[in-house]
Amino acid sequence: MKGLFVILACWLAGNCLSIVIDGYLSGNIIGMLLLFILLCTGVVKGDTVRGAAKFLLGTMALFFVPFGVGLIESYGVIMENITAIIVATVISTFGVIVAVGWVFQLLNRRNNG
Repeated sequence: MKGLFVILACWLAGNCLSIVIDGYLSGNIIGMLLLFILLCTGVVKGDTVRGAAKFLLGTMALFFVPFGVGLIESYGVIMENITAIIVATVISTFGVIVAVGWVFQLLNRRNNG
C-alpha cells in the first residue's frame, strides 16, 4: 500500500507541477521523472514501490481497453479517412528515419573528427 501511495503521490505532484507550468510538459511525465529522481537519490527505496509497480504493470492491458473501444466506435470515421491516415503515417515515419539518420551522422562526425 505504501508503494502505491508513493507512485500516486508522484503522479499527483507531477500533475500539479504541470498546471503550474501551464501544461508545457505532461504531468504524467513530470511524475515519472520525480519518481525516478526519488529512486536514484535513495529517498524512496526500490523495494517500497516494487510490489505496486509489478501490479500496475501486470494490469496495464486493462488501461488500454477504453482506447480500443473508442477505436471500434470510430471505425466509420477511420475508414472514411484511411487514405489520409496512411499517407500521414508513411510521411511521418520517413521523416523520423531521415531526421534520426542526419542526427546520427552529425554526432558520428563529431565523435570521429
